[in-house]
Amino acid sequence: MRSSIHYLAYALLLSGCAVGPDFKAPESPKVTSYRSAMTADQSGQETPKLVTSDAIPEQWWQLFQSGSLSQLIEQGLANSPTLAAAQARLLSAREMLDADSSWVLFPHADVALNSSRQKISGAAFGNAGNPRIFSVHNAAVNVSYTIDAFGGGQRYLELGEAKVAYQAYQLEAARLTLITNIVTAAIAEASLREQVKASQSIIEDATRLLGMGEKQFEIGVIGRAELLAQRADLAQTRSQLPPLQKALASMRHQLSVLIGVMPGEADLPDIQMDELVMPQEIPLTLPSELTHRRPDVLAAESALHQANAQIGIATSNMYPKLALSASYATEATKIADLFNAGSVIWGLGAGLTQPLFRAGELRARKRVALADFDQAAANYRQSVLAAFGDVADALSALEMDGKQLALETEAENLAGETLTIVREQYRQGAVSLLMLLDAQRRYQQLRINLIKARAAMFNDTAALMFALGGGWQQNQDRINSETMEKPL
Repeated sequence: MRSSIHYLAYALLLSGCAVGPDFKAPESPKVTSYRSAMTADQSGQETPKLVTSDAIPEQWWQLFQSGSLSQLIEQGLANSPTLAAAQARLLSAREMLDADSSWVLFPHADVALNSSRQKISGAAFGNAGNPRIFSVHNAAVNVSYTIDAFGGGQRYLELGEAKVAYQAYQLEAARLTLITNIVTAAIAEASLREQVKASQSIIEDATRLLGMGEKQFEIGVIGRAELLAQRADLAQTRSQLPPLQKALASMRHQLSVLIGVMPGEADLPDIQMDELVMPQEIPLTLPSELTHRRPDVLAAESALHQANAQIGIATSNMYPKLALSASYATEATKIADLFNAGSVIWGLGAGLTQPLFRAGELRARKRVALADFDQAAANYRQSVLAAFGDVADALSALEMDGKQLALETEAENLAGETLTIVREQYRQGAVSLLMLLDAQRRYQQLRINLIKARAAMFNDTAALMFALGGGWQQNQDRINSETMEKPL
């Protein structure tokens, strides 16, 4: 019932005129491509096909077909303090709008009960030696209402609505950022774990090579300089492992924080690189739709809307304000007489306030609002430019990743074929163990390069989904519940 009354009153208020400019959402840039013709060259053999789509899937991370990754994201969305803080800011803005709506739309009524006992000098009655003591009791109902003749209240509520929308988009931006960070951290963690395994294999091969070198040195086959070179090679190879292990531990800690769990208590699944599937097709929305899909751009638009409403508020402060008031009360010296007919008092009042002289204050405040609007408009344009730049960078990165991945795959395949041949030759006694171990080490090093290339492809795919705004618009029910559809 209260919600319906608020809605009806608000509709009546909005039907009236309001000073200041009406807000018009900026038009989408009239561009047909995210990049210039010189950079739009999708020639990477391993690059997923970009398919024009009306929307990004809401759970776009499922393109990688990893149940463990989905589990991490669900946990992060449920536990993240960052999201909890963003939700609290949204709730605060929404409750403030409810409070402002009641203040602007409806009269204010207050009940006052007072009782006092006083002693006064008799001098006021010509008898200084005869002071008087009396009691006064009163009960009153006071009602006041300010008529929004020029729409200042309407602009004030418009400002509150824009603040709610801003916080709602900020919440969606925080959610999208969290999801993307979890995806990239999980990919980095899987990549580092594979690199650690490959590095350990290289160290094992180098250790076996050094063991052979020690025996060859003992029998005089090689000199001391060659032996020292092998020892230095092994030491250098071993020195590459601790940084990888350090980065792996740090990434696991970061992933724990992202999902809202203490690092020492996190039970993280070990996501394998082979578990992740590179999608054959990636949805790509039209450039004309980007500004309606990026929550940060929509938040900048809401900030622009707030600045526009502030102009109307500053303008309305220059116009007269009409306030109505009424009171009904009883007053008596005895409580028993408080509600007698003779003790009733009442009053009606109307007041008109027109700013007369403020030494230029009100005009200056309007100029401040206009300057703030220009600043918000520039910030909006910058957010749009940044959004298109993010998409262009992600698309170019994907193309380069495809080329790099194709080259690394070819190199790893050739090294694998070479290793297979050398193993067979070693089994037949045609090559030495030294050549076999060297082929194994070369293969493991190229495998590390391939792991890095695949991780880069996955990360830049996630970056493209982030740059396109994710698929948060698909869950419109949740978005509505987070903005305006809350019972008042």
